[in-house]
Amino acid sequence: MKNTVSLACALALAALSAPAFAAEGQGHQGFVRAEMGSATRDISVRGAGPASDDDTVLGAGGGYWFNANFGVEGNYALLYNQEINNDEDLDVFTLAAGVVAKKNFGADGNGFFIGGRAGLARTVVQIRDDFDVEDDEASTKPYYGINAGYDINRHIGLSLNYTRYQADFDDVDIDADVWTVGGEYRF
Repeated sequence: MKNTVSLACALALAALSAPAFAAEGQGHQGFVRAEMGSATRDISVRGAGPASDDDTVLGAGGGYWFNANFGVEGNYALLYNQEINNDEDLDVFTLAAGVVAKKNFGADGNGFFIGGRAGLARTVVQIRDDFDVEDDEASTKPYYGINAGYDINRHIGLSLNYTRYQADFDDVDIDADVWTVGGEYRF
């Protein structure tokens, strides 16, 4: 009974807050985003010391803007892909969910903007043989980032993004600094 009352209160509060979000500005838009750039990974192996490595990053995601300033996102980023022998590949990727915020400086939500993102990312290190996964480990840690860009109109925006991902495994710690150029389509 206590859980039912708590759930009912939470749903009522969410329903009442939706109009307040809508009143703050333009919004209620779903979005899809694609990003491409570079990641610098600092890899610390216990007993062996730190190493650094760079690679191309590809990412895709989507979410929902509640208004012109606040929303939620989910994304996938391939941080690393390397062939380790003729039959096996090593992949490092993240699946993330979090909140996004931005401040537009132009009229009607267009023009230059700055923004940020934060949430939880599940980083997976995987060894696979073609499409069969032979071994994998996962770590869930917070992620955060900032961006700046230009909204061409109500539906299309371009941005330069910085995102920091971290992961801790049994004997390996990974810190990834990711710089990407992104395109966003809002519908």
